[in-house]
Amino acid sequence: MFLSRLHLRNYRNFAEQVLELPAQGAAIVGDNGQGKTNLLEAVYYLEIFRSFRGAPDEQLVRFGEDVFRVEGRLEDDEGRSRSVSAAFDRRGRKKKVAVNSAEPERLGDALGQVGAVIFSPSDVELVSGGPGGRRRFLDIVLSLAEPGYLHALQRYRQTLFQRNTLLRKNSPRAMVELWDAGLVAAGSRVAAARAAWVREHANSFAEHYARVAGGHPGHMTYASSAPELGEAATPADIAAAFAQALAKNADREQRRGMTLVGPHRDDLRFTIGGVDGGALELRTYGSGGQQRTAAIALRMVEAETIHAVRGREPIILLDDVFAELDPGRSQRIVDWIENEDGGGQVILTSPKPTDFELRGQLLPRWGIRDGVVLAG
Repeated sequence: MFLSRLHLRNYRNFAEQVLELPAQGAAIVGDNGQGKTNLLEAVYYLEIFRSFRGAPDEQLVRFGEDVFRVEGRLEDDEGRSRSVSAAFDRRGRKKKVAVNSAEPERLGDALGQVGAVIFSPSDVELVSGGPGGRRRFLDIVLSLAEPGYLHALQRYRQTLFQRNTLLRKNSPRAMVELWDAGLVAAGSRVAAARAAWVREHANSFAEHYARVAGGHPGHMTYASSAPELGEAATPADIAAAFAQALAKNADREQRRGMTLVGPHRDDLRFTIGGVDGGALELRTYGSGGQQRTAAIALRMVEAETIHAVRGREPIILLDDVFAELDPGRSQRIVDWIENEDGGGQVILTSPKPTDFELRGQLLPRWGIRDGVVLAG
């Protein structure tokens, strides 16, 4: 499937924009600050119904307006189509989502309809930044790919909130422990899914890193917040280890007023082999190029995951990714898109015409100025 039509109304700096997109995609070329990233953000909003840049919905509404709306139509080669829309009214802080004009029972039921993966210069923060961004990445990928994951994550967050509230109030331990069973049940489901995804895709990540870097592979591992959890392999093992870790840390949690172990404190770790045979953590010791390469490899693994789950090539969104890369890395990304993605739609943005050919230079080149796309 490909995105054949995009309609924006009062989204960021777009007042009203309708685009008819070809199956191969398009290249959006324009100066910075004209709305290139906003356009890709709008496309990806239809995938996860939130900004990939972490902005609250209120900030997505055009200045001076109260409601934004984004609608996309997807088509396949046989003429079948699907529509996905999202609107937000900041007066009532209400979001409305529809698939084929029907509202889903739960927002999570509409996730992943577009099947898109976005590559952005800010992705380097997935490697160089704090663990919260990496947990958020895992949560998004698994919410799109793993049935039941989003529900377990929501239950875990709700239970964690209640438990932390009691700890902050210095409530008796017996009251805190009433929430432990629910925390373990939901948390072990979340941790098991995350660890399994990382384990299943570790080799692919290493291969992508080596290909983009033109050298040795990088590695990713799931880092648990407690030693007991690090040795657990099955969901049952993780649940038992989680319960053990909570009991072991009970006194420390009472003193600190917060839950100190669990998926909310886990991390995703990236390393490369050191010159002495040891592993060097990229977050601390990696160069900018190495960190950016790891982030790109991670997005490539995400694209493979979406491809496997949806049974079709993902839509690749490239937000000025070549500006931060040397020619060798840029060309290897182009080669991956051309050779391994299988010909899916590509929508890229750049402040200037790119030197790298995509889709045999079949991508139409459109301009953009002040929130208006000038399609040829």
